[in-house]
Amino acid sequence: MEKAKKTIKLYVYHERQCDPKKCTALKLNRHGKAKVVYNLRYIPKKTLILNPLVSQVFSPLDRELAVKHGIVAIDCSWKKIEEGIPNLLRGRGRILPALVAVNPINYGKIGMLSTAEALAAALYIIGFENQAKDILSIFKWGLHFLELNEDFLEAYRNAKTPEEVVEKQNKLLKEKYKLDI
Repeated sequence: MEKAKKTIKLYVYHERQCDPKKCTALKLNRHGKAKVVYNLRYIPKKTLILNPLVSQVFSPLDRELAVKHGIVAIDCSWKKIEEGIPNLLRGRGRILPALVAVNPINYGKIGMLSTAEALAAALYIIGFENQAKDILSIFKWGLHFLELNEDFLEAYRNAKTPEEVVEKQNKLLKEKYKLDI
């Protein structure tokens, strides 16, 4: 699936709310895997924005937009999430379906992904598995994210619509974690 285009352009809107030594976004930037921006005007127009405060679910249907314009992740503290995401970023936003974090700060928590995990999940869902593995490979725990979430990621990647992503998410959460959503 990755043959048509080898990589998706990745950006991070950074709010400077985290410890720079533990920040996955800054590490991605240092390794040339994503471009960090600190001002909204540097976010390219029409990019897909991974935003946990919107209702539209990220799905394989977002592939074409991601290939053309790229993906932006928002890097801010989960404790300050409401104030960390400017209203301007909510319009083009997509929320990722449920996944389990493996980063050291939020290990085992559903949905509380690091920036690197969020970008990798989005890439995997739209068929850019090699790029997802590449960005996670710079973290000791990175590839474990794909292993732990394999059933979810495969289900999401094989969904036809955002609604089907949600159906598969709810079924897997019920089966694996006994959560009824």
